Amino acid sequence: MHGAFGTVLWVVCIAGAVCAVLGLITSRQTWEDLGKNRLLMDSELPRDTGSASAASLLERDEEIRQMLGARNARRIRRGEEPLDIEAELSKLTSSTADPALRAEIRDLVKARNYRRVRAGKPPLDIEAEIERELEKLSNL
Repeated sequence: MHGAFGTVLWVVCIAGAVCAVLGLITSRQTWEDLGKNRLLMDSELPRDTGSASAASLLERDEEIRQMLGARNARRIRRGEEPLDIEAELSKLTSSTADPALRAEIRDLVKARNYRRVRAGKPPLDIEAEIERELEKLSNL
């Protein structure tokens, strides 16, 4: 009886290994596809590069209001004057770019145009590219 246990154990282990190899060969999934059915990391989710929906903008504004409210509570505890939440919200969500940022983007677009001209491609419109880059930054 003890001799049969060793034989059965080896047969089961070998059969399991053969089934595992056959399952691996017949499976068409690659390691990159593994787990992508329902469980995705945030970095793997497709990004919406278009404009944000009204609901997401309202949710964003509400979350900013909550953070500004918490900031005001801390300011009051420290004995400082609270800030106007709506004024701060409009300042934070405004689409006007800082002049220094605009100047930096202008320099980058000029450098990109220089490389394009050297490569024999037509230069891009600088102002349109600046606006496109600012729009891309505001969607992040």
